[in-house]
Amino acid sequence: MKFPTKKYLSLNEFKNDYYVFLKRAFESINNKKLNKITELLHKTYKNKKNKILVCGNGGSASLANHFACDHQKILYETKKIKPYLNSLSSNIALITAISNDINYQNVFADQISQIGKKGDILITISSSGSSKNIIKAIKTAKHMSIKTISLTGFSGGQSKKLSDYNIHIHSYNYGIIESMHHTAMNLISQYIKNKILNLNEIKKIKF
Repeated sequence: MKFPTKKYLSLNEFKNDYYVFLKRAFESINNKKLNKITELLHKTYKNKKNKILVCGNGGSASLANHFACDHQKILYETKKIKPYLNSLSSNIALITAISNDINYQNVFADQISQIGKKGDILITISSSGSSKNIIKAIKTAKHMSIKTISLTGFSGGQSKKLSDYNIHIHSYNYGIIESMHHTAMNLISQYIKNKILNLNEIKKIKF
């Protein structure tokens, strides 16, 4: 689903078509895969022993930071689970040190080697699924018996093939893919929140 494929002279027409492709991208999310990933994260959030590592480049780095922030804060506030998340895209000093002293391909893999352990989960966010540092991160995690989840778009790249679990957005538009990655992130956290709260608690709080 490539968008746009023509020249637009009207913002309103562009907006309407954008929505059509956004809706199609949302509908492309595989429910069974989303459910499996949600169950895996919920289980990990409950055991308190393992952590979730998240990473991405560029706009996906912002999504990785947002993922770690929201899932830890929003779900911890329920007082029923205690998530432990760490965005590998957040420490700019460490990222530039690894990039400068070794190479940029290692910026995530080296961090995983330093702080990751068996039973942890790595979530990679990459629209193309082909970023070399993302691929190396997945390979490093799998070598350490860390389960891997990838969020991809376009053709999915190697990330889609290598990861244990994948949420793939059928779109060839960066903005739409990133919006759907953000939506998947919110779907997971809000569903877990809804699942662990009772009806009175659900009615009293904001989602």
